[in-house]
Amino acid sequence: MANFDLSVPENFNFGYDVVDKWAEEAPDKVCLTWTDEHGGRESYTYADMKDATDRTASFFASLGIGRGDRVMLVLKRRRQFWFSIIALHKLGAVAIPATHLLMPHDIVYRCQKAHIKAIVAAGEADLTARIAEALPECPTVEALVSTGPSVPDGWHDFDTGMASAAPFVKPGSVNANTDIMLLYFTSGTTGEPKMVAHDFTYPLGHIITASCWHNLDASSRHLTLADTGWGKAVWGKLYGQWIAGAEVFVYDYDKFVPADILRLLAENRITSFCAPPTVFRFLIRENVGDYDLSALRYCTIAGEALNPSVFEDWKRLTGIKLMEGFGQTETTLTVGTYPWVEPRPGSMGKKGPQYDIDLVDSEGHTVADGEEGEIVIHVGEKRPVGLFREYLDDPALTSAAMHDGLYHTGDVAVRDKDGYYWFVGRTDDVIKSSGYRIGPFEVESALMKHPAVVECAITGVPDDIRGQVVKATVVLASDYLEADKEALAKELQDFVKHATAPYKYPRIVEFVDELPKTISGKIRRVALRQPYQSRNNPDKLG
Repeated sequence: MANFDLSVPENFNFGYDVVDKWAEEAPDKVCLTWTDEHGGRESYTYADMKDATDRTASFFASLGIGRGDRVMLVLKRRRQFWFSIIALHKLGAVAIPATHLLMPHDIVYRCQKAHIKAIVAAGEADLTARIAEALPECPTVEALVSTGPSVPDGWHDFDTGMASAAPFVKPGSVNANTDIMLLYFTSGTTGEPKMVAHDFTYPLGHIITASCWHNLDASSRHLTLADTGWGKAVWGKLYGQWIAGAEVFVYDYDKFVPADILRLLAENRITSFCAPPTVFRFLIRENVGDYDLSALRYCTIAGEALNPSVFEDWKRLTGIKLMEGFGQTETTLTVGTYPWVEPRPGSMGKKGPQYDIDLVDSEGHTVADGEEGEIVIHVGEKRPVGLFREYLDDPALTSAAMHDGLYHTGDVAVRDKDGYYWFVGRTDDVIKSSGYRIGPFEVESALMKHPAVVECAITGVPDDIRGQVVKATVVLASDYLEADKEALAKELQDFVKHATAPYKYPRIVEFVDELPKTISGKIRRVALRQPYQSRNNPDKLG
């Protein structure tokens, strides 16, 4: 892969140059299989997908949507997401995927910030009601589309609009490569969500994601669990997968049930599976041996750092190694465990061929192997394909993240002598206690080895003497729910002292039913820190 290079076509458009091209060359090849928790199932060939996306594009055009217009897609895992996003690409419009968990004030924020012209939503009464409540403060919204079954007054019915659409006529001028194609509001782990803008070349950045990291080819049936409101959806459910000719498998569900996922993998002969480490933490607690996973060849993880104990348990149960990857909403895959890289449990892997990655100190100087540094991407005259263009309408924020020829990710890691990268935490998450720098992930990994711990999050809280102390917020396994919590907290503290350097042990232990997370599944450590922001001397356990 040392000679890897991307030749980017002029005016590249994923809708025409990938979807329609596949429809021309392999019209009967299945590209999407959609299922839901109620037994629904539909499969689409590339010919079907071309037809569906053409009709959707014609329908959207009849609503006045065209080049540069911004359309928010709140579609959960509905099949209409794929029709809609590709249709918007074919029109040269801007797709804005969003989570169905948005409250009215979140919808208002997005509509006002992005000047959204239309909203396409899953037709659930609660969701359409929240959108309707927000509308009086969303003056730019001109059209509302529902997938049903709820189609309120004033809304267009998606399926009816598709069925009655006129034959699609490709616009004369669709897009330039530098036009904005995709706009994401970041999950907001800190501060207000930012608008991450990607141009029309962005899908090409996911060739490495799918063909190398997911290890897909035309024989693959790939399942990524992500909701379409999260950037991970287009990492694993669309661009790279269809460029590789793989089949995308979709499971449309509301409640995560580990046994259902294992059953789905077995019954549908899934060959490749990608999910956050949290999912695997729950799967390994099921009777995995009861399911025929013989078709499963490859598993990848992203969204948060992988605890080594989870890696070892999944490998013991299935024989499959979890291949970790790292990237952001602002990028495609930047560091990963590729097929030619032997995974080291707990490591993100090695830098890939697409980006020039480095670790730097606070002054921008490269750090030595074994030293902590911020992950940065070199941005030269030839901008890396897959890297976002800007934080839309926020030049100051863009300049703060991208300057002196570097894009600053805000994530801290250590690189070992063999070129493996080890995640430490966000720059804001690194704990400074009594002169020590403590990465939350290393303490979390130690705690995860204890059988009582299903999930945990490590944060720093203010302390008059030490500056900060380490706090563990823990979700307990069912067998430990009735345990004496004070005794168990002491047991966990002692466990960490023996599993890693003693100074890293959590002086505060809190037990909770669940951890606060973003829609992407990332732990919101900022939410865990908030109660301590105005407290100088928190109560301590241990």
